[in-house]
Amino acid sequence: MTTDTAARLALGLYAVGVACTFGLRTWLHMRRTGHSGYKGVSGTRGSAEWWGGILFVAALLLAAAGPALAVAGLVTAPAGAGGALGWVGAIVAIVGFLAVLLAQSGMGSSWRIGVDRTEVTGLVTTSMFAVVRNPIFTAMATALLGLTLLVPTAVSAAALVCLIAAIELQVRVVEEPYLARTHGVEYLDYTRRVGRFFPGVGRARPSGTVHTATHSQSSKDTL
Repeated sequence: MTTDTAARLALGLYAVGVACTFGLRTWLHMRRTGHSGYKGVSGTRGSAEWWGGILFVAALLLAAAGPALAVAGLVTAPAGAGGALGWVGAIVAIVGFLAVLLAQSGMGSSWRIGVDRTEVTGLVTTSMFAVVRNPIFTAMATALLGLTLLVPTAVSAAALVCLIAAIELQVRVVEEPYLARTHGVEYLDYTRRVGRFFPGVGRARPSGTVHTATHSQSSKDTL
């Protein structure tokens, strides 16, 4: 695979992936529930919650800019890009996007983008959520890692860094405290059994509190 082919493939995968995981999913959710599930960016300007939302938007824009700039010839991938690395990246990206769709489907009517602290939805602990507490975020990072391998430029790398930072803020500062307050003991028990982003990693300690090494997403795995 040439670097030009890799860039074009990355741009195409990104466009299709975003259209399905945001556009199609929102449309299907609206048909099922009557609302889009979009709650927007939470927190006051400058807060950790606000920065999480800003970083997520930045990650989406940079993820599109990376391959787009490469296709336009405005940035150049380093030597060794494309080839076998490109094929690996394509496979990882496709698997990541498919996993996002599967995890979103597993949330059913509880799927949301963002958190409304006044709303109560069911705690989802089945399907992919029985393996990790935040499968949508894990799958999103996987998809973007694949795109970065396809187009390994500074712009693509920046997108991945922004996404990981956004996910950490969203999960630890916004969603985990919300879920702990909303579902109490049921959620704490869930965090003791299931890892945050990877199986068995980031489970809560038996003592019970959900700080920086527990909780997750089930009713709100945004995205």
